[in-house]
Amino acid sequence: MGDVLAYEAELLELVREYLNFAEFEETVKVFTKECKIKGKTLPKPAGVSSRDSQALPVQKDLLIAFDNGEQKVFFQLWEEHISPSVCDNDPAAQKLEFYLHVHFATYLLKHSVGKPDKAELEERISHFKAYLETKGAALSQTTEFLPFYALPFVPNPIVHPSFKELFQDSWTLDLRTRLEQFLSLTLKARQTPRLLTLFKENGQYNKEMLQHLHQQLVESEHRTMTCLKRFNKMQTDYHNLIGVTAELVDSLEATVSGKMASTMLRASLAPAKMQDVPLLPSLDYEKLKKDLITGNDRLKAFLLQALRWRLTTSYPGEQRDTVLQAYISNDLLDCHSNCQRNVLQLLHSKSEVVRQYMARLINAFASLAEGRVYLSQNPTLLQMLEERLKAEDKDSLTWENVLGALQKFSLRRALQSAMIKDGLIFWLVDVLTDADCLSDYTLEYSVALLMNLCLRSEGKKMCARIANRVLKVLSDLLGHENQEIQPYVNGALYSILAIPSVREEARAMGMEEILRCFIKEGNAEMIRQIEFIIKQLNSDEPLNDSIASDDEEEEEDEEDHDIMESDLDKDEVLQPQLGELAGEKLLTTEYLGIMTHTPKTKKKLFPSVHQSIDEPLQRPVTPGYHRTVYLM
Repeated sequence: MGDVLAYEAELLELVREYLNFAEFEETVKVFTKECKIKGKTLPKPAGVSSRDSQALPVQKDLLIAFDNGEQKVFFQLWEEHISPSVCDNDPAAQKLEFYLHVHFATYLLKHSVGKPDKAELEERISHFKAYLETKGAALSQTTEFLPFYALPFVPNPIVHPSFKELFQDSWTLDLRTRLEQFLSLTLKARQTPRLLTLFKENGQYNKEMLQHLHQQLVESEHRTMTCLKRFNKMQTDYHNLIGVTAELVDSLEATVSGKMASTMLRASLAPAKMQDVPLLPSLDYEKLKKDLITGNDRLKAFLLQALRWRLTTSYPGEQRDTVLQAYISNDLLDCHSNCQRNVLQLLHSKSEVVRQYMARLINAFASLAEGRVYLSQNPTLLQMLEERLKAEDKDSLTWENVLGALQKFSLRRALQSAMIKDGLIFWLVDVLTDADCLSDYTLEYSVALLMNLCLRSEGKKMCARIANRVLKVLSDLLGHENQEIQPYVNGALYSILAIPSVREEARAMGMEEILRCFIKEGNAEMIRQIEFIIKQLNSDEPLNDSIASDDEEEEEDEEDHDIMESDLDKDEVLQPQLGELAGEKLLTTEYLGIMTHTPKTKKKLFPSVHQSIDEPLQRPVTPGYHRTVYLM
């Protein structure tokens, strides 16, 4: 009771403040009267009245500044009275703030008699550009706002069809109404009674915060694993470079004095030697596959995500080899199954998230040479992937990952032949006609896939049937801003110009002049490759009979292209709720199995490069691997 008496005045004030907020006017009168009769002290409610008196003038001043186009006054008041947390976290507030900046940027164009003051107009446009590059940058990926990012660069927005609506009175009136409603709600919300705040902080608010923190923890754990994986790769590259440098120093010193100072370089590797990496726990694959087929869509997606993370975040070497070998020996993806209900059928799931996470897992498998061998044993998988490629939206992650898997499949001759036979070259040419609308990943993997198919004689012949279209697409891609695609464009051009009819078509469209334009602008490597292409273009040699018969050759051993690109784990749309298991915790809690590891000897990590970097590519590659190994 003593504690209550000590804080009695404050507690009574909390009650009265809430009653006032909820507009229990009669109750407040009775409550105040009874407190007075019982001799209870009530503090003077100065806080509430002062806030009430301030809300209206601020709202009025903001609306006046809006009507008069007073940009500086408006945003000064806005920053003072609108909480940053509201502007940063509330999508409606972000949207309103964006359109307010548009309003003030175009105010002079709408309200000036004659030509607006040039200096003031430039200042407003400059302010708008600064906003787009800072706070407004977050909305640049939203289709609704995208046209406005061109506004500062349009000479006369009044006559531009994209901005016609801005200069109608109805647009400004609608924006003012939305601003007025927002201010009424926001400024009133600042008067939230302390009783309500206390309840939120100790009730539902805590649950939401805990859930948010749990989600952050899961994301942090995954980022940590990804960083460890990248660090491990960088360390491996560093070791390789030091080893090569040591060999060079050995050779140089042997010719000069015979002293072996390179041993110092080798010694620098000793402290950085990696410790043994433990193997991951074995899993119950029968239970896993059963839940992948019969579980609900959310469980399926979490399992597909966790199984992929096992591959992508494991350490290259014994740990990753053991994970992959376990997946293959237990036929995780049912590549050897003829049943109608199998794991691969998840590619046709009604759930977009399940389809996406299945495509991501297949792409991860296809990133490893042994994974590609395993996947290629299913006679229907290639057709399923091609069907998904043509059915999915081109801007979806499902589409990207299906394309990535097909590109990696094109490292294998039998799958190359099947893709060429299925007409994938024609489809790729259509997609690359509008290259500017493709993501970097899609563009690189599309061009690299086209090149790999063009290396085969049947692929060249397919291109010869649409020579003009192929040459037009490739010549346009030569000047694309994405420099990563240049080696694949050069390789594809060089390959198809082995066909006399394609050379004839290229000469007719002035291909040599186009190529020489890029010689003036390109780097040394690009210039040397283009010189090879020009030489091929001007050749009069007939199609080589040995090249024409390459499709009859037996499957050759595939190079060890093992690269887990970071894009496999980008933009995760699946996040666990409070209490949900995800990732490795889901696997080891619900699907732990008996230890069945069977380590397998791994082939060499980096094969030798079989051609000079001066020449265009003449062997199948995948972009992630090519970027890593090409200079080596």
